[in-house]
Amino acid sequence: MGDTGEELVDGGDQICNVKSKDQTWIPKIIKKRVCTTFVEDSSSNGARCQCGGARNAHGSVALGDYFSTAIVNHWDSAQHSSEYPTDAFGELQFAGASKRLSYFLRLSWDTPPAVVYTLMTAHWALPIPNLVVSIVGGEGSTKVKTWVREVIRQGLVKASQSTGAWIMTPGLREGVGRCVGEAVRDHATAASSVSLNKVVALGITSWGLVHNREQLVNPQGSFPAKYHIQNMSPDTRYLDINHQAFLLVDDGSVGPRAETGFRAKLEDYISHQRTGGTSGIDIPVLCMLISGEASMLERVDLSLKTSMPWLVLAGSGGLADFLNDVLENLSSSQVGQSSSEVDGEAGPSEDLKDKVAERVRRHFPSEAESDKLVERALSIYQHRDLITIYHGEQDSPNEFDTLLLKSLVGASRHRASEEDSPYNDELKLAVTWNRVGFAKSELFNGDIQWKYEDLEDSMTDSLINDKPQFVRLFAENGLNILDYLTYGRLESLYRSVAEGTVLYQLLQHQLAERLGTAAESNRQFSPSKVAKKKKKSGPEEITLFEVAELLELLMGDICQPFYYDALGLEQTSVKSRAFRRASKLLQGDCMYRKKRCLFPWASLFIWAVLQNRSEMATYFWEMAGESVLSALGGCKILRELSKLETETEAKLSTKDLAQRFENLAHDVFGSCYRSNESRSFTLLIRKSPVWGGTTCLQMGMGADARLFFSHDGVQALLSQIWWGDMKRNTEVWKLVLTFFCPILCYTNFISFRKQEIEEEEEEGEPNEEGLGKDSDSLYGNTVFSFADINHMEVDSPGQNIRTAAIKGRLHSHRPPKRPYIVSRWRQFWFAPVTTFLGNVLMYFLFLLLFAYVLLVDFKPSPASGLAVSEYVLYFWVFTFVCEEIRQTFFLGSMSYRQRIRVYIQDVWNKFDLTAITLFIIGVICRMFKWSYGFGRDVLCVGYMVFTLRLLHIFAIHKQLGPKIIIVGKMMKDVFFFFFFMMVWLIAYGVANQALLYSYDPNLDRIFRRVFYRPYLHIFGQIPVEEMDVKKSWEMDCTHNVTLIQNGEEPCRTLSNNWLVVILLVIYLLVTNILLINLLIAMFSYTFNKVQAHSDIYWKFQRYNLIVQYHSLPSLAPPFIILSHINIFIKRAIRKVPSFKILHFVLQLRGKAANRLMTWENIQKEDFLSSQNKLQRSCDSERLKRMSVKVDDVLKHVAESRSFDHRLRALENEMEYCSHALSWIVDTLAQGSTFKPSRPPPTMRHPRLPVPPDSALVMPLSGLV
Repeated sequence: MGDTGEELVDGGDQICNVKSKDQTWIPKIIKKRVCTTFVEDSSSNGARCQCGGARNAHGSVALGDYFSTAIVNHWDSAQHSSEYPTDAFGELQFAGASKRLSYFLRLSWDTPPAVVYTLMTAHWALPIPNLVVSIVGGEGSTKVKTWVREVIRQGLVKASQSTGAWIMTPGLREGVGRCVGEAVRDHATAASSVSLNKVVALGITSWGLVHNREQLVNPQGSFPAKYHIQNMSPDTRYLDINHQAFLLVDDGSVGPRAETGFRAKLEDYISHQRTGGTSGIDIPVLCMLISGEASMLERVDLSLKTSMPWLVLAGSGGLADFLNDVLENLSSSQVGQSSSEVDGEAGPSEDLKDKVAERVRRHFPSEAESDKLVERALSIYQHRDLITIYHGEQDSPNEFDTLLLKSLVGASRHRASEEDSPYNDELKLAVTWNRVGFAKSELFNGDIQWKYEDLEDSMTDSLINDKPQFVRLFAENGLNILDYLTYGRLESLYRSVAEGTVLYQLLQHQLAERLGTAAESNRQFSPSKVAKKKKKSGPEEITLFEVAELLELLMGDICQPFYYDALGLEQTSVKSRAFRRASKLLQGDCMYRKKRCLFPWASLFIWAVLQNRSEMATYFWEMAGESVLSALGGCKILRELSKLETETEAKLSTKDLAQRFENLAHDVFGSCYRSNESRSFTLLIRKSPVWGGTTCLQMGMGADARLFFSHDGVQALLSQIWWGDMKRNTEVWKLVLTFFCPILCYTNFISFRKQEIEEEEEEGEPNEEGLGKDSDSLYGNTVFSFADINHMEVDSPGQNIRTAAIKGRLHSHRPPKRPYIVSRWRQFWFAPVTTFLGNVLMYFLFLLLFAYVLLVDFKPSPASGLAVSEYVLYFWVFTFVCEEIRQTFFLGSMSYRQRIRVYIQDVWNKFDLTAITLFIIGVICRMFKWSYGFGRDVLCVGYMVFTLRLLHIFAIHKQLGPKIIIVGKMMKDVFFFFFFMMVWLIAYGVANQALLYSYDPNLDRIFRRVFYRPYLHIFGQIPVEEMDVKKSWEMDCTHNVTLIQNGEEPCRTLSNNWLVVILLVIYLLVTNILLINLLIAMFSYTFNKVQAHSDIYWKFQRYNLIVQYHSLPSLAPPFIILSHINIFIKRAIRKVPSFKILHFVLQLRGKAANRLMTWENIQKEDFLSSQNKLQRSCDSERLKRMSVKVDDVLKHVAESRSFDHRLRALENEMEYCSHALSWIVDTLAQGSTFKPSRPPPTMRHPRLPVPPDSALVMPLSGLV
């Protein structure tokens, strides 16, 4: 039996489907009991045995022993019954009910509980409980009180559902068992299908007590057994339909005596098992007493001696009311006694025994063995600390879960040894139940000094099981996140991702790619080993490299790869090479796992965002630095994940959380901008070491954060960069005039901003810290003009380019001034707005030249030589090609593959490629006589594409920019409209052609009359003469088939012309009225939708345009070739690095970076504080706080009951003392020789009413 049990324990996890052939081992392990010795029941006149069975049901050998039955006067299961293989096990289906199956098992009372527990968890697949509540009492046909039903439904089952508990009941369709079953059923029906915690109702009752138990008997097992429930009578006891499993304990008898001992052993065994999770604890077991008989005192006493906590429902009747009376009233009456009198080694006092005996007689007057009950009650009184009284008629069922937790915590303290502090188990229990309020009030109230080691496991459990309030609590009470989060623990967090989620699938995909690449690169690996390794690959093999690859997939080219520095890998554009390096690294000791995570809060924030955990991600965002960039980073990740989500609900929640983080970024930056404009500009362009060297602007663009870009602070920075050193209020006509007359830039015709160096000279001497009055330079300044780049070039010729971007007072010397003529010239011509203006003017000239060549100077034969205008045009387009090549391959620090991908993603770059490709094809075809016409056609189409390119130029305009966006959105509506229109057009065109002409094989005419002519009908061009035969049609036609085949016009069919007219009317009705109005409605919806947010759309598009012209050379095509030559000389020959490659980028280090981050955190805290104030001031929060206060008042009122009991006891003592003193005075007054006139007073019960004041005053007056 032991070996088989071990096999059950070892192999139970591998068995998923319970089938008949899989259950053959159960009768070999589990036994039943059959009475084999007849012990006569004196009350039955020899007809029945004391086991409850008839005489003829016992075998002839078992009718008596060898000494006659008179010697055996008491039936004992261990002596008078024998074990046989069980014949009732398997699945149970209640006839006439749902198809849900329950498990059942008939077993002997001495079956080891370890085997039964393994059977339930491994074979029956019942979830491992986080709590076990064993309900004792409440049996029989007596109607359960209404408030007890509410406690079970609203208190016990609801709390168990949030915990994941087992509820043990008698499992019968009567009393409390039926109430529990119905409550579990109702809560399971109301719970969501994705509920993680499931309540299991487990019925444990005696086999001989179950009615119709013969329906369950099958030696081979029942799969399922049909169980019929007939009309119930008070004497029949059926199994309850709402229980998930039944343990039918058999001791060979017929009656309710078998399950008590086995149930106690099972409870004790489960209490020593561990719950699931990282920080598993012993499964808490709580016994709950409802009503009950006097015989259950032994059951309560034995459980208390094993430190099992009990919860007594006072007011439910029976034994529960007796224990409430003993524990509360006797405890209050013993206030004046020392603890040694009650709990000492001398045992309870005689007075206490008398009081207990009095209560036993009061509550159980019919019990004969009252002395045993008194001894049991006194033993229970010794362990009263393990008993919690619940006054159901006064307390709210909603507080039942807190009461359960307090009961279990009290038992945990009682069982804990002196060496092992009980608070760790209490904390783990609170985390398991997710009761943060209890943890704050009882465990983190300042009385306990928590160590890092005490919180480590609970922190991991809280992170994995999404309990952000506990994470916040631990971080605020002694857990150092720097010591906690190592790269190894971060990997374990990613391995704990639930299966079936998008994150899990993506990580597994990255893992499979790495394992596959490593296997292919290593020839010594055989295919079988590779396949075996892939098969075994699971979440435990996920490493930090898969996380880094996943983040690179989601973030794209916005930032550098994450965690490469920790892994010791170098960034490479070839994925296979990176996989091979990572696989080689991970085959070693992986020492990086012991290192501390460099940015722990940011890493946890990314981990929470990837799992779409809103509350936890928000808390980590609050704790992490760089709040604006972190919020935009979370927005980017979530929006990329929403594209990969397949479930609608998950997709919507992901999008909502992404929008929430975008709103946070917008609001926090708004707070920063209101605080200091210059620092907020620096915040936008600062490179982040946390987020892979990206900036807020780059991350916002990648996250499609339109709301963020619409902020006035972002637009102010863009405008400042757009205008360069010129003032933003400069009129456009002045720029145009200066463009054609450059000498005006040296006059006051255009206003320029003052140089920073001049401002520094005016600010005065530095203070004692070496700083001027304005300390903004400590946070770095923005790079928004050519003058700033010039200062960087001169100031740090030998330093790192990125570090050189930090300028201002931190530099030890100022850059030398350029000559006024040179500096002013560069300030005007190197401003992005000047570059834009030059490109616009020159592009118009290009279009005019192109149109002139096509219309006037496009000679048909190149033999006589091309015109000069054509040569100029070709050279102009050649400079376009050079510029496109520069933008693709020589701009930015990304790899060539990334640059090409980024270039192709831009819509207007696709326009450029299309136009240049058409131009090149047209020019090539134009050079040959046989393709001259085709080349001209292609050039004409190319001219159209070049002209449409103007729309991008006008996107910078505040009024035209939104309209271009609206046009782009409407193009999508046109495609949908075109689909509907083509359906009607083809239907009408084919029918109309077939009805008008019986035979016409000319494909050209068919195409025109089937597609082109119905299309023109929409715009009113209807050839009535051709459509209506009543009209004269001056067209030569023929009915000759041969002539028609040769191309002659066929004559119309006259017989069915009436149908042609009807179809024309229907077609015009549908297209001109229905479809056209549908298109107008779609356009109106799109216009109103975009127009409402047109300012946001335009501001978002404006960023791309400013970045583009900020990076362009100052000269426009075709003169841009000079800039290209200059760039080539500087980069390729002189090796001078480019500073425009770092547009909108600033890297801060040291004190400047720390000060800026501190300032940003202060602004974030101010913002969160103001948000909390607004939230607290709303009506709903006020009502919530008022509700909490009312609950506190009710709790204090409930606690005042104990003081009321003490006051009663004190008044009783005073009454007794006054009567005793009066009696003593009377006795002394009469002398010792006389007998007192009245007997000495007795102590009155505290429940009696208090006598009036006069009764106390009169005896005292006698003393006087």
